[in-house]
Amino acid sequence: MLTSQVRVTPDPGTAVVKDDRPAYRPFAVTVARVQQLSPSFVRVTFTGEDLRWFGTDRLDQRVKLVLPRESDGYLCDVGAKDEQTILDGTWYHQWRELPDDVRPPFRTYTVRYVRPELAEVDIDLVVHGDAGPASRWVGSAAPGHEAVLVGPDARSKDSTVGIDWSPGTATELLLAGDETAVPAITSILETLPADRTARAFVEVPDSADFLDVDLPEHATITWLPRGDRPHGELLVPTVRDWISGNAAMVGNAFGTGVQELEDVDIDSEILWDSPVVRVLPHDMCGRGGERCGSDFYAWFAGEAGTIRTLRRLLVSEVGVCRRRVAFMGYWRIGRAEAS
Repeated sequence: MLTSQVRVTPDPGTAVVKDDRPAYRPFAVTVARVQQLSPSFVRVTFTGEDLRWFGTDRLDQRVKLVLPRESDGYLCDVGAKDEQTILDGTWYHQWRELPDDVRPPFRTYTVRYVRPELAEVDIDLVVHGDAGPASRWVGSAAPGHEAVLVGPDARSKDSTVGIDWSPGTATELLLAGDETAVPAITSILETLPADRTARAFVEVPDSADFLDVDLPEHATITWLPRGDRPHGELLVPTVRDWISGNAAMVGNAFGTGVQELEDVDIDSEILWDSPVVRVLPHDMCGRGGERCGSDFYAWFAGEAGTIRTLRRLLVSEVGVCRRRVAFMGYWRIGRAEAS
């Protein structure tokens, strides 16, 4: 039974009733448009009647794209058209129970734009050229092609689940990542409040992948063209140099005492450390109620090896309170996404 209903208005003229339904649900969608943004980025616009209920929080919110079976184009809707499955939140269980030869693949992406009044959602995909199922799908995607998008239900009280961006009261913000983090970073910067200042560093495959972004005056992006260099070879020293040049700002977020970091085996474990600062008092950060400054916050996402290095740099070497930093290993070189 759904209880505790609260009426909110996330979009002008659209009243949504919040209740206890699951935060995420599957949406049956079709491709409306495909736009090549650059050699490495493709924007796919999805449409579907129920997308009028898709959550509009954006930022770095994660969604799942369930793809058709490649052998014959068959798409299992995992309950996207079944109201009981949606209300029970059992889509993933249904997906796991499918036989191996029937179960469709899915991949994780970030919401780019949501237009509930048009029942449309944009997802920006990175074209890796790795011959994986997602790359093959986007290479042939065309208007009318069907898929399932698993994302936030605006009618849920928990519709912000899947958002790791959580600066709390911090006003000086640092973001860094590779091409897989571009949709999240650009969405965050585009919606940045006027009282926040943000600097972002993004490593992308080529200078042709520098995207036009409608940034507020208090936000900047530095694009780093990787070329044939290894992942992170430009990003890590650039972030290190920026931290060295902004020692006073970063020092405001120092923790107290020694901060031990577990040694994450990124070949077998997920590197994901995303403290939700917004639920804590603004000056209470580490274990045991340690205090740290509230003016600085960092968000890093991308290839796990690079993100692990940045994590050690900021927390272990510089001494930033780990409750002021979010680290997400979105992917690992040579490994497919675990389902």
